[in-house]
Amino acid sequence: MLLPAVAFAHHSHSTINKDDVRLYSGVVTKYGWTMPHVFLRVKGPDDEGNIVEYSIELSHPPAMARLGWTRDTWKPGDRITWEGAHDKNPTRHFTALNWAERSDGTRIGEATGGEDPPVPSTDFTGLWKRDDPGGFKPHYAPPEGWPLSEFGQNLVDNFDENDNPMVTCENPGPPKSMIVPYPVQFTRPDDDKLIMERELRIVHFDRNHPVGNPSKMGHSVGWFEGDTLVVETTNFIADKWGIHTGISSSKQKHLLERFSLTNGGLTLVAEITVTDPIYLTRPKTFLHHWRKLSDRDTIQAPCTMEAARLYLEGGFDQ
Repeated sequence: MLLPAVAFAHHSHSTINKDDVRLYSGVVTKYGWTMPHVFLRVKGPDDEGNIVEYSIELSHPPAMARLGWTRDTWKPGDRITWEGAHDKNPTRHFTALNWAERSDGTRIGEATGGEDPPVPSTDFTGLWKRDDPGGFKPHYAPPEGWPLSEFGQNLVDNFDENDNPMVTCENPGPPKSMIVPYPVQFTRPDDDKLIMERELRIVHFDRNHPVGNPSKMGHSVGWFEGDTLVVETTNFIADKWGIHTGISSSKQKHLLERFSLTNGGLTLVAEITVTDPIYLTRPKTFLHHWRKLSDRDTIQAPCTMEAARLYLEGGFDQ
């Protein structure tokens, strides 16, 4: 069963009235297996019997896949019945989703039990998901207490979620790209490199590897200090929100990350130090945690402007 907690896992819709849960039915007009969120558009009757088009926003594709959903779960023309909370505005046809059924009564995702148990590992390869100590802590607003320059403070003072580059399908580079709630796959195709698959970030163990053109991902060089993987990244371009939520980065950004395994290889901890003299007055160090998931194919889905706009349309709670 697709529970409300799952539907709201990434951001809580401020426009949704969680006390107004209704039963709906209609015909699917569009199904988007997209980033940042999966969505459905359905034509069906409202409370007064008028045919309207509902928008239903779900979680991101990796989370939906754990519930048994795929890019082929729905197609235009499918009959659907669903339960979900309605928008606070009764004239706005936007809903959440607790569960969905096909015309034959099959409830989508009900038979899945959530995530599989994690598989222990003795190295850094595997599929990792953000795991905030004490529970999920969303980054809906800029972090507090950071050593911001005048430029950085001006960005924070004028923060607006509408400026999120993800709503225009622009993904920032690290460290911001490392702390979003989507799973990331670490692979070692050979002894010379480690690949962090989601934004195709490559860590070279050959310190003499040729440096390419500056980019959002930069040029990463890695080495081991005992059991700790150290990664140094330079050669960046200016990047909107490239440091953290609401805090951009310049081409002078310098990143030093120290990755270590705990809990028998089931937890990955990163000590991240970011330096950027344009937006920070001094280097800032913070910690980030991942937990290991069972091995499976990494879920890849294109970002679309339609899905991105729906992200803002739904609103969010800080």
